[in-house]
Amino acid sequence: GSEAVAVTFAERLYGNFAFMIPVFVAMSTFGGVNGILLTSSRLFYAGACEGQMPEILSMIQVKKMTPAPAVLVVALLSLVYLTSSDIFALINYTGFATWVSIGLAVFCLPWLRWKHPEWERPIKVSLVFPVIYIIATIFITIVPMIASPIETGIGIAIIATGIPVYFIFIAWKD
Repeated sequence: GSEAVAVTFAERLYGNFAFMIPVFVAMSTFGGVNGILLTSSRLFYAGACEGQMPEILSMIQVKKMTPAPAVLVVALLSLVYLTSSDIFALINYTGFATWVSIGLAVFCLPWLRWKHPEWERPIKVSLVFPVIYIIATIFITIVPMIASPIETGIGIAIIATGIPVYFIFIAWKD
């Protein structure tokens, strides 16, 4: 059999049509990457509109009404990630960085509720869910630090590349 479980499953269940499973997996992966590319570029665009990223990323392509500079930056970053020859290391880098970033964003919910209870909140979420998510995020980020410290260190370095970008393009304006 194959190392890919889906391929082994397809060979036994579908016979001659087993070749379709890797095709569908590739199509699904392409769709996922496409969605991530477009949503990530919107995050860059929104950050630029709020003054937290370089202003050029807030520009819109006139005919299509899309944030073309932000899409190009995200596409270039994706190409840089492709220079890694080890797919598992790349998954560790980006997975760790993603969990840390999202975990910190979710941590802001209880923090801001505690520090600024007077702020209006159009949507009020029970704090049980963010606390569970934060605990899971801590576990998901601590275990890789112990199991593969080099990859998680590179993940932290990927996140840290945003610090000079912020100071060079944003902080000096203030």
